[in-house]
Amino acid sequence: MKVKITSVAKQLPKHTRETKDIIPYLNVWLSGQEERFQRKVIKLFENAGVDRRYSIMDAEEVFLNSSFEEKNDIYTREVIELGEQALLKSLEKAKLQPTDIDYIITVSCTGIMIPSLDAYLINRLKMRQDIVRLPVTEMGCAAGVSGIIYAKNFLKANPNKRAAVIAVESPTATFQLDDYSMANIVSAAIFGDGAASVILSSYEEDEGPEILDEAMYHFYDAEDMMGFKLVNTGLQMILDKAVPETISNHFPQIVHPFLERNQITIKDVDHLIFHPGGKKIVQTVEELFGSLGKNIDDTKEVLKLYGNMSSATVLYVLERFMDRNLPEGDIGLMLSFGPGFSAQQILLKW
Repeated sequence: MKVKITSVAKQLPKHTRETKDIIPYLNVWLSGQEERFQRKVIKLFENAGVDRRYSIMDAEEVFLNSSFEEKNDIYTREVIELGEQALLKSLEKAKLQPTDIDYIITVSCTGIMIPSLDAYLINRLKMRQDIVRLPVTEMGCAAGVSGIIYAKNFLKANPNKRAAVIAVESPTATFQLDDYSMANIVSAAIFGDGAASVILSSYEEDEGPEILDEAMYHFYDAEDMMGFKLVNTGLQMILDKAVPETISNHFPQIVHPFLERNQITIKDVDHLIFHPGGKKIVQTVEELFGSLGKNIDDTKEVLKLYGNMSSATVLYVLERFMDRNLPEGDIGLMLSFGPGFSAQQILLKW
């Protein structure tokens, strides 16, 4: 039985600024720090490869000394709105109603909600009362792909069913005002907020790229490379500078065996649908694939236009490919990295 992705839709938060317009706020935040350090931080923002970002809060709110409770209250309120809008857009693209969904997966790691987002969406949209729920909360940037993998496995076992995967993230809600570490600064420079929704189907008549295969790859002894630490002021970013090099070193073991078991090589892959973790990771991937004549232009463009929105970002890249009506038979490789440390990948065929 085939499982297909039938639609993808993004939803952006209401607040947005170009990176150049954030610099004055940085200057105020950095006042009192060593001049050389201030210049380094500003340069980091200017060279991060992110021209614009969106946020559930305006810049004034981000740089306010508000409590974790206050930030999380904003997160909860806005995540529900963004998730609903993204889901409705994806349903409209697929010509479906909320009651057509049998399985709902919600993805987020940048705030805390109990009950999780899916419960709110079921109530607001009057989805079916026997719908199956799965919140995915602690897999970071990889979770957009994780959600699709879980949905695919459910649909593979259940013919004539449909699933929705909704990823909503607000990394700006995790910004730590009193933390001048490079992890906090780099994450602020590359991250933005956003939401996206994906509809999948095991109905034979539904159209879209088929998921041929999926895989997860787990790095040993790398739990401390990426993630969040829960502190009194919220979720404090953990981001090791060795992440790009670690990805580069493991890339052959991640990608090539996965393709080989599907009787293809990287030369047979027409489209690279990669999560833009940040400028250095993008450069690392370009170096690995450039010699093979492959490009990740869409990955770079999503980073430039929106920043890294954690789990939702790779879905923005996927939407660009879905909206192009690609030729039948084209092969796409979708890939994300996240805390654990892990890589998650999907092989698609149009």
